[in-house]
Amino acid sequence: QVQLVESGGGLVQAGGSLRLSCVASGRTFIMGWFRQAPGKERQFVGSIRGLGGTTYYADSVKGRFAISRDNAKNTLYLQMNSLKPDDTAVYYCAAGSCLGLGCYTAGNYDFWGQGTQVTVSS
Repeated sequence: QVQLVESGGGLVQAGGSLRLSCVASGRTFIMGWFRQAPGKERQFVGSIRGLGGTTYYADSVKGRFAISRDNAKNTLYLQMNSLKPDDTAVYYCAAGSCLGLGCYTAGNYDFWGQGTQVTVSS
């Protein structure tokens, strides 16, 4: 069992930046970020492999968001730049052992954090 705790959410103006963090209670393989806006399904944001650090991003955030991880600290980061009002959502950290395209699907992750709210004002 792995526990995940996110932090770093908040209110920011459009065009601003935020960095989210997620601390895991143990070692993980794949870690990812998802987001869920009111009335919408949980949406893949990006993921990163534990070995090699290969990253994958949703088209909607490519070039604006960057995922990184510090394996020594069991911590995942999401640097969000050029934020837009459409980025407003609860952001969730996830961990699992998915592979390839399977990592784009929320159901393929085993552990989830409680979520942190990100609100982008226009």
